[in-house]
Amino acid sequence: MTAPDALSGRCLCGAVRFTVQPKHREMDVCHCGMCRRWSGGALMSVECVPGITIDDEAKLGLYGSSDHGERGFCRICGSSLFWRMRDGSLLTVSAQAFDDPAQFTFATEIFIDDKPPNYAFAGSTVKKTGAEIAAMFPGLTEPSA
Repeated sequence: MTAPDALSGRCLCGAVRFTVQPKHREMDVCHCGMCRRWSGGALMSVECVPGITIDDEAKLGLYGSSDHGERGFCRICGSSLFWRMRDGSLLTVSAQAFDDPAQFTFATEIFIDDKPPNYAFAGSTVKKTGAEIAAMFPGLTEPSA
């Protein structure tokens, strides 16, 4: 299967515009405590080919949220844009930051065991616990915040 073409997106105010290549047309949701605090809700993201092109890097902020990961955001409006491994091996981009977020199918929920009981998504998705993610990516998981 061939990866989709590169797509564009931006933050709320438009100061940070980006181009990135999704690995597929699927959206995942992370329920971990760090993603919920960072995004103001469950983080909806799309796994992308590592490497993101930012039009104006001066407007991009980076926050090192763990020893292995960092989060990109707009310094002007605060929009949550992406999470990536510091070594560049993994990149997930906020699905709602893409110019056309409706093109992504909701496929997987991760850290389902961290999801608080006060919300739930309709429809059927693959659900993975923090332990299942840790087994898939040793050393990758971030602590709940």
